[in-house]
Amino acid sequence: MALKGETPNKRSVRAQAQRKGAEPHRLDEIDRRILGALRTDGRLTIAGLAERVGLSQSPCWTRLRRLEEAGLIRDYVALLDHRALGIPDVVFIEVTLDKHDDAVLEAFGTEILRIPEVLEVHLVTGEYDYMIKVAVSGTAHYERFLREKLYRIRGIRQSRSVFALRTLKQEVSVDPVAIARQAP
Repeated sequence: MALKGETPNKRSVRAQAQRKGAEPHRLDEIDRRILGALRTDGRLTIAGLAERVGLSQSPCWTRLRRLEEAGLIRDYVALLDHRALGIPDVVFIEVTLDKHDDAVLEAFGTEILRIPEVLEVHLVTGEYDYMIKVAVSGTAHYERFLREKLYRIRGIRQSRSVFALRTLKQEVSVDPVAIARQAP
């Protein structure tokens, strides 16, 4: 049930929070086709989506709302071309913290999320604590990013950077139809 003034995206986030720890949502082939179609074109109208998945508009809209409310659709976004924006370089940074207590992790998380060049941050297992993906306009921009932003965050023991030379594949989510075909 939606709360007053709540957008579909906020409902999805709320539903997702309620489902934490719950079993994965069971999807039929039509649900997967709806998700797959939206994955490739989030601007589809209900009419276009219904036509693409082989439903009439009303049942398609009902299924879409159910998928949103179940938290399977987190958001609708525009994918920007970083090269056209003048920030073509992607750098992956491995970060190790001095300590691993809740206060240090919380402070690092709060600060790193404020930096506009940061595209992704993952707490990971292994030799380092975080894997961070950033977009920059070149090595001079990256040096400024390090000195003026990243290294000003307290608690960082060390970092290691790797520039991406070329992107071979970039997806924002899995293809639910293809994944279902591979399931045992």
